[in-house]
Amino acid sequence: MGIRIKLALMVVFLAAQFLAAQNEMFNGSLAADTKTAFESYTEISKINVMPVQGSKKSVVLAGLLSLLLPGAGEFYAGDYLKAAAFIALEAAIVTTAIVYDNKGDKQTEIFENYADENWSVVRYAEWLNQYHNAQIPIDPDATLPSWERVDWNVLNSFEDGSHKLPRHGNQQYYELIGKYWQYSAGWNDYTSGINNTELSPNYRSYSGMRGEANELYNVASKAVIGIYINHFLSLLDAVWSAVSYNKDIAVTTRLRTEQFANKVEFVPTVNIRFNF
Repeated sequence: MGIRIKLALMVVFLAAQFLAAQNEMFNGSLAADTKTAFESYTEISKINVMPVQGSKKSVVLAGLLSLLLPGAGEFYAGDYLKAAAFIALEAAIVTTAIVYDNKGDKQTEIFENYADENWSVVRYAEWLNQYHNAQIPIDPDATLPSWERVDWNVLNSFEDGSHKLPRHGNQQYYELIGKYWQYSAGWNDYTSGINNTELSPNYRSYSGMRGEANELYNVASKAVIGIYINHFLSLLDAVWSAVSYNKDIAVTTRLRTEQFANKVEFVPTVNIRFNF
């Protein structure tokens, strides 16, 4: 407690001395006090403060961001319009790829069901037995699916065409029966006997269904290619945007000194330069 009292008395004493000195220097007259202030003015040396340049954009980072997500690098580089354009384009392409791939799947399900209802490996085996002296055993149980009534290995051994029929369910199974005339005898509306080059209406309808599915998948595949192209173009543009940003804008910050009588004040300033 004693120390605090001593400190308080010391502060009061120093304040009194300062006020007394000020009273001796200034007498209350504006003209006289102004003259006294200028006569007692001592110039204080200016303080030089190093300017700080604004941070530049990393060209590498901009490119990597757009490689991962088109438009991200442009956004980082401050080119928000291009960023929005690339992001919107990416969303549109991805949506197209997904939508058309799903449409292709649905169309594939349609033509596969059509084939299971209208094409029979039993009829095809019977045709081989009748016109090509094949000896393919056929299970007489008609309640079984056709693909379970024949011995596939024996069937393939008697096929003398350019292809061997894959087992049911295989993608190639559904492709071959609607692509090559050697399998036309398996369609339920086939009536041309040994001349299997005559294509039935069901054969033609099925081929059209498969063609439609392929077109849908083709659009989806091109959309996927478009995704890669969009990523690559956005990468290049993001690099260019970052380079342009670093070239076209310079931001300098500094502390400017202002001197007032016997004191100096620091004034923060920001200088921005655009190049067009």
